[in-house]
Amino acid sequence: METVSAPAAVEETEETLIARAQAIHERVITLDTHVDINADNFVSGNNYTMSLDTQVTLPKMEDGGLDVAWFIVYTGQGELNEEGYAAAYANAIEKFEAIHRLTEEIAPDRIELAYTSDDVRRIAASGKKVAMIGIENAYPVGLDLSNIEDFHRRGGRYMSLAHNGHSQFADSNTGEANNDYLHNGLSDLGREAVAEMNRLGIMVDISHPSIDAISEMLDLSVAPVIASHSSARALTDHTRNLSDDLLMRVKENGGVVQTVAFSSYINEERRVFLATERQQIMEEKAREYGFEILTSEEIDALEPIAQETYQQNMRRLFPEIEMLAPKADVEDFVDHIDYIVDLIGLEHVGISSDFDGGGGVMGWNDASETFNVTLELVRRGYTEEEIGMLWSGNTLRVLDEVQRIAAEIQAEA
Repeated sequence: METVSAPAAVEETEETLIARAQAIHERVITLDTHVDINADNFVSGNNYTMSLDTQVTLPKMEDGGLDVAWFIVYTGQGELNEEGYAAAYANAIEKFEAIHRLTEEIAPDRIELAYTSDDVRRIAASGKKVAMIGIENAYPVGLDLSNIEDFHRRGGRYMSLAHNGHSQFADSNTGEANNDYLHNGLSDLGREAVAEMNRLGIMVDISHPSIDAISEMLDLSVAPVIASHSSARALTDHTRNLSDDLLMRVKENGGVVQTVAFSSYINEERRVFLATERQQIMEEKAREYGFEILTSEEIDALEPIAQETYQQNMRRLFPEIEMLAPKADVEDFVDHIDYIVDLIGLEHVGISSDFDGGGGVMGWNDASETFNVTLELVRRGYTEEEIGMLWSGNTLRVLDEVQRIAAEIQAEA
């Protein structure tokens, strides 16, 4: 009897792989947890319906198939006093109102604000884009924890307790360089804030605080946490990235790490260049052009005309320095996704860009290039279900769990 051998597997062509990736990209909900904003781009005559020089706009989201953008209410760290808190609060409210203005007045037919995972799925199914709100730095809360509930009512669904600089709630990762800390982790007020966020259903964001502060948050939070934009420190030794120990603790907590496409966080050669070589090269280049690199204090002391001249010289210098710096690309980015998936499991990993806040890599440098991330995931063998989990499923699962626990806390109270 003649034996019939099984047909040989047909090798997928580049054309069919791209087509398969495009179909997956269109079916899954793509969600980016970190997009910075400027409130000036959320007014009637200048907004995200237009062609702006920003990495994210509605046309770019539509071109790239990015379904959900978490717009960020970010406030830089200032003085820990009444005046600083008041200014920070005003800045935060301006950004909350800007996001509501886009979704409710400027372009309600194209984008809608979501408060829950059900909202996300409903809005995405309608064909509109989805906005969500994250709060980067709890500094605007001041000393009044009732402001956390106010921010939740306005749509905030995650919040970090610190940014670059120690806040009234937590130490920042920026203290690591000189071992210079204010609280040695969280302050008493920070511990209260974690409990209040758990009560309200706001995800605790661990992306910017210090290692000790993150550890305390993981100890205290009764709900899963989120790292809204961090990558793997084992691959790129930046203080903004998470060590294997912290990644494992996020797994134990049930949380999610939103791997970030920030070039110096995902490419070690670039990080080293920027940390060690850039300053020396800038100083040498500046001398060639006949000026010196100044400190911020020295710049502030210049007369306005001299300041403008200095800034013009620096703008001339930066492109040359950037040409010398090692580049980071989508493959570097997905290397970090692969690493964290292998270490803590796919269900604890997500995706973020930090667009308009310094993020972006070759191949995913604005929202219009979002498909390239899905394409690289397909090349590496991720299935459609896994890609859907990475893009949005894991984040929405954590949001659901945080909100479920909040409902239980409120019911018990």
